[in-house]
Amino acid sequence: MPKNIDSMVGDLVGALTDPIIVYPGGWGGSVPEWLKNAIVMERLVENMKETRGEDPTGTDAEACAYLNTASLTAPMDGDWSQIYLYVAGKTYRRWHKGELPDDIRVESLNAQQIADLNRLKEWLYRRRTTARHEAERAEKRQQKEEEVAKRKEEQPALFEF
Repeated sequence: MPKNIDSMVGDLVGALTDPIIVYPGGWGGSVPEWLKNAIVMERLVENMKETRGEDPTGTDAEACAYLNTASLTAPMDGDWSQIYLYVAGKTYRRWHKGELPDDIRVESLNAQQIADLNRLKEWLYRRRTTARHEAERAEKRQQKEEEVAKRKEEQPALFEF
């Protein structure tokens, strides 16, 4: 089913303004500025894919930021370490930040690791879009409450006892 214009504009604005989802633990401020910019650019590319009928998902840069903050919070198991090094290597190469050292570079993942990475990216997409929709609902609710208060204030009291 084709999306309406409002939904498409909302998705475009969301690509630019949605929060960057990081692992809870206080390391969200450590995401480098270049990675934040890469996230926005990759979200815009994902938006273009969606207009061609592809399912939207989180991006490699978003997964990289999330896994980076997760790695700073708690140790990762072997699979998630491999996934993090794989997605970090791809993101570094794509955004011209160099190559990971040979001894930690991961060039491919097994099927289960790919499935885990895809699930993470889908979850990141749902989290950021849910946050946007909740913020929009809260804003509408606040506007409605303000309108009701203004009407109540402006309406003369017909009977005061």
